[in-house]
Amino acid sequence: MQATSGHESRHYRQANMSQAPNSHTTTRTLSLCADDFGQSTEINQGILALLSLKRLAAVSVMSQGPAWAVGAQALRVHDQTADIGLHLNLTHRFDRHTYVRPLAAWLISASLGWVDRQGVRDAFRQQIDLFVKHLGRLPDYLDGHQHVHAFAVIREILVEVIAEYWQTQAKPWVRAPDQLLDDGRVPLKAWVLRTATSGFAAHLGNAGLRYPPGFAGLYALTLSANFPQLMQVWLQQLPSGTLMMVHPGEQSSDVSDPIRDARYAELQYLQSLQFGDRLHSANVHLARPLIAN
Repeated sequence: MQATSGHESRHYRQANMSQAPNSHTTTRTLSLCADDFGQSTEINQGILALLSLKRLAAVSVMSQGPAWAVGAQALRVHDQTADIGLHLNLTHRFDRHTYVRPLAAWLISASLGWVDRQGVRDAFRQQIDLFVKHLGRLPDYLDGHQHVHAFAVIREILVEVIAEYWQTQAKPWVRAPDQLLDDGRVPLKAWVLRTATSGFAAHLGNAGLRYPPGFAGLYALTLSANFPQLMQVWLQQLPSGTLMMVHPGEQSSDVSDPIRDARYAELQYLQSLQFGDRLHSANVHLARPLIAN
């Protein structure tokens, strides 16, 4: 099903997004990608604040979310300065009609090949349609809530749906979580992710789809995990061109969001002068995703 909005997907580009780095060492680029836009007003507000500061390279939208329709209007302002993608969801229940299963169930069923292909295909179609309905064009890229888009079998459906919707437009790039570069002090979580998504980048390449060369941002998503400290390590170690997921959000009392405190901690740090100083001292330049493969 080809989108009928008439708006073509944009080509990938790179833009200046941070203060000039220290010129005495080799400059590296980093792309920050904020997940879960549309899930709540507080998350939208946090992401929009960082977009205004030009700290974000990409925004991943949950098009089934209650805050997407209104949020899309505000996001249009940043359409030329950040990639706007779709955060495909198969695990977060927004209402009784949402096609979801627990993450553990997907991990098991995908590994065994027991996937309701039509159910997943219809869920992806619905979410793309909702994205186009409110933004007026197809997503620049696709990724997945809790990385389910990269699981076995589901990845095959993803490629099929891309071929269905992007018939004449430039194909979207896709986040490849199997390219994880750092375990974020959660080695078991990292092992599960790498195992469940093994071979995904190769699968994309065989389908003629592009992906960022490195992926980071995995951690416990708790206050005790110390996001600023982790970021300092990442800024020193990650190679140029890495795509890093972040989960910022304004302060929230939403008890249905288990990572609400971590979201606010991320927002506070990412919009701080300290983060800008750390970027400068590490000679890291925030940039749009550069998809070279």
